[in-house]
Amino acid sequence: MRKFRKLALVCGVVFALVSFNLRVQAGEKRLLNLDDQFAFHKVSDPQISSDGNWIAYTVENVDLKNNTKNNDIYMTSWDGSRTLRMTTSKDSEYFPRFSPDGKYLAFLSSRQYSGGSNQIWLLNLVGGEAERISDFKGGVSDFVWSPDSKRLAVVAEDPDDMTENQTPPPIVIDRFQFKEDGTGYLGKKRDHLYVFDLATRKADILTPDSFNEYLPAWSPDSKRIAFVTKRGADFDRHNNWDVYVIEAKPGIKARQLTTFEGPDNDPSWDSRPVWSPDGKLIAYLQGGQQKLIEYAVYHLAVIPADGGTPRLLTPTLDRNVVKPHFTADGASILFLLEDDRVVNLAKVPVAGGKVERLLAGQRTVSAFDLGHDGKIALLSSTPQEPNEVFGLEGTQIHPLSHQNQDLLAKLKLAKTEEISFKSQDGTQIHGFIVKPPNFQVGKKYPTLLQIHGGPVGQYRNQFMFDWQIFAAHGYVVIAANPRGSSGRGEAFSKAIYADWGNKDAQDVLAAVNYVVAQGIADPSRLGIGGWSYGGILTNYTIAQDKRFKAAVSGGSASNILAGYGTDAYVRDYEQELGVPWKHLDTWLHLSFPFLHADRIVTPTLFLCGEQDAEVPLLNSEQMYQALRSLEVDTQLIIYPGQFHTISKPSYMRDQLERYLAWYGKYLRK
Repeated sequence: MRKFRKLALVCGVVFALVSFNLRVQAGEKRLLNLDDQFAFHKVSDPQISSDGNWIAYTVENVDLKNNTKNNDIYMTSWDGSRTLRMTTSKDSEYFPRFSPDGKYLAFLSSRQYSGGSNQIWLLNLVGGEAERISDFKGGVSDFVWSPDSKRLAVVAEDPDDMTENQTPPPIVIDRFQFKEDGTGYLGKKRDHLYVFDLATRKADILTPDSFNEYLPAWSPDSKRIAFVTKRGADFDRHNNWDVYVIEAKPGIKARQLTTFEGPDNDPSWDSRPVWSPDGKLIAYLQGGQQKLIEYAVYHLAVIPADGGTPRLLTPTLDRNVVKPHFTADGASILFLLEDDRVVNLAKVPVAGGKVERLLAGQRTVSAFDLGHDGKIALLSSTPQEPNEVFGLEGTQIHPLSHQNQDLLAKLKLAKTEEISFKSQDGTQIHGFIVKPPNFQVGKKYPTLLQIHGGPVGQYRNQFMFDWQIFAAHGYVVIAANPRGSSGRGEAFSKAIYADWGNKDAQDVLAAVNYVVAQGIADPSRLGIGGWSYGGILTNYTIAQDKRFKAAVSGGSASNILAGYGTDAYVRDYEQELGVPWKHLDTWLHLSFPFLHADRIVTPTLFLCGEQDAEVPLLNSEQMYQALRSLEVDTQLIIYPGQFHTISKPSYMRDQLERYLAWYGKYLRK
């Protein structure tokens, strides 16, 4: 018996060694780590060639040695058999656009340009080097090919008046809205619409007036251009965007097409108006009343190109729609449809009728392009896979890019699950739970409540690296879409109108109650955090609930009164809250996390970009100072030269390292 046991032990050891070697040879999956943050490639902007045979897209890589990001353009054949890297320079290239005749691929890049601004480059698809064809001193932000491939409609900014090494003159402020994140102080520079002739390389300005023009779209006969602008004596004071049409030659006055007293095709949605194939209709997005600002749902509308009464195609949908494309026969319009925790590809008849989802499921489709033959190239992500390009023909989808395939094959990722629960007043709230990859049933875990920005926005079924890295470090992640979020209709979104930190705080706290009741979360080891409005709601929450042992508040505010005149949202404030001298009670009530900072006991890490104009640094400084005065453990991290979104790779890594260190200090046993 003893010999048998010894033999069994030896066999067991041999079997274990063999099994281990087999696992190593097969590539045993490992947990995600911080070094993987920039090992993932960011894929974006799929564009399909006119013949449907090729799809161009952009791939972003990070150069850690030089602390920079670099974008390159790739092309993949429709059948997926060939992938070509089209650009390899050390400078970024992006925004690839095929010419309709199939001869060229144009893109934007600042390479080899002394001013450092983006210019248009042209790559002959027969062969040869790319050539810079534009010289707009203020830089190009957008362009679109004319259907006859002879011209480009270009949006370019006025150049700076300063010469190199000149001492900057005093900044003179005389605008109502005088700040913009990423730009700083706003002056008299404008974005104008030009027509660029490919043969002569000459640009003619179409809109020399003192307004900004965006999102140009050519008519099918290459004679007219639709674009988006807002005008008036003081256009900073309103959000009444409209679609205009202009003849594609200089000296012609633009004609206003839409007249709705609200945002028609607000450029912040990055959704170009589009012409029907016969040139008779223009499709665009119609928003809600100006007073509803971001809370309003955007509907799909069409209007006769020569003027007339608009018609809503999704009047009862109560969901946001973006990026319309007419089908080749002009009978239907494809668009992206935001729904509860997803973004689907959908279609609606131009004559009106039922909305059909062409690609549904638990995924987020963030972009697509429609070929003349009905082929569709789209960008899609799931909780287990970052964005990649796919081809859709009929109902069949197939992968076209594989930028992250090799890395994903090595990783043991956490599973993301949808959850639903009731808030304090009985409202049904939806969200996600992410459990550690080696999750054990019955064990209680340190748990992080994550809060999204906006507030109008939502967590969706898509890959979230921060959730995955938290889970890989042994945390359960809980993420709710509280009232104020998009994806569930206008009433759900505007439920927090001028009432921040109330219903939405109840909703995110209900998420915590849910995972505690499920026996998953350790109630003695709870953390909370978010960025932008996610940081703001973090501050509201820890001022009401003392159970959190650690908080991370990024790009946030608590003294709302301090935001007036110091950030980029003065128009939104006045629409939603009224002016402080008339509605002081509202402003003071919404500032309670700062005015009642003595209620906060949670150790809190504050972070902000030094040049953030959306939620300026002074807001984080105030909360840091308040908690320091109250002797609550706190730190303030300032990222030099960064705006509202931290973009420098070393700082992005620093963010995650600090999150893990701060949570680890208080939540790990």
